[in-house]
Amino acid sequence: MPKRTFFIAILMIHSGMTVLGQSHVAEPAVNLGDSSFLDGVGGPGFLTEQMNDFQHDGRITNSSGQTVRGSGSVNSASGLSHVAWLAHRRILGGWYGMEVVGVEAYVDAGSQGHRGGFGDLTVSPFILQWPEKGVFGIRIDQRFDVDFGVPVGKYSPTSNVNLSSNAFNVQPYYVITAFPKKRIETSWRFHYLWNATNNAPPINTGAQSTQAGQAIHFNATAAYNVYKGLWIGANGYYLKQITDGRINGIPLSNSPEQVGAVGPGMVWNVGHWYYYANFYQEIGAENRPTGPKLVLRIEKVF
Repeated sequence: MPKRTFFIAILMIHSGMTVLGQSHVAEPAVNLGDSSFLDGVGGPGFLTEQMNDFQHDGRITNSSGQTVRGSGSVNSASGLSHVAWLAHRRILGGWYGMEVVGVEAYVDAGSQGHRGGFGDLTVSPFILQWPEKGVFGIRIDQRFDVDFGVPVGKYSPTSNVNLSSNAFNVQPYYVITAFPKKRIETSWRFHYLWNATNNAPPINTGAQSTQAGQAIHFNATAAYNVYKGLWIGANGYYLKQITDGRINGIPLSNSPEQVGAVGPGMVWNVGHWYYYANFYQEIGAENRPTGPKLVLRIEKVF
């Protein structure tokens, strides 16, 4: 299996229904299950990839996890383009590098409207990827990354549906992939999310400013190498908002988001190509749209 650089997929689609009944400020769309198997494996070089996300959010939930009446459904499709580079030189024992991720998306929110175009950029000027090492006989690959969400996507205060959060965010993360037994892998990616203030929220909210709360989220996998480059297993994710969102600087009670998901997935490695397929069924959602999600991804390592 050739050494990959890495994958950092942050889907920056943001439904313009930013405030539900003026009692919630939505988190921007983040990497929930978009990276999966062999996530921490990497090495010097270039990587390019294209990923497609398809999601049907059949309902929107409140703080008790119940369906919001009359909220309808949200369907989205996106294409994510990613270029990454890791140098051969090292800092603190790890190869350093950078990356850029762009998104093209279409969101259909039913009676709320629909929109297509470019989403926000994700830029990482600082990545550290450490070489594989053994710990108590277990092979381990790990990486640390600092990502910045840059709000350059399609956005209008007069639209109910937007492809940008209209606010900067910062998302440092740490990922580790371990091979506890021959032909078995498990990967864990842990994110922290901080959001800046949107000073031009949708006018139908009547707000002068909104700020999504801080959050933590992670992706996890466990897979078995069934044949040569083919890995099959389970994948999941979880997000928990840890501080209240704010409208006009005032914290909102009972507003934090939460969601988990689990499902089957696979990755097939052929030479310098990787083909991923991941399915997720969301559970335990609060204060956010929820439904099944399919992620398809093709990756090329140079």
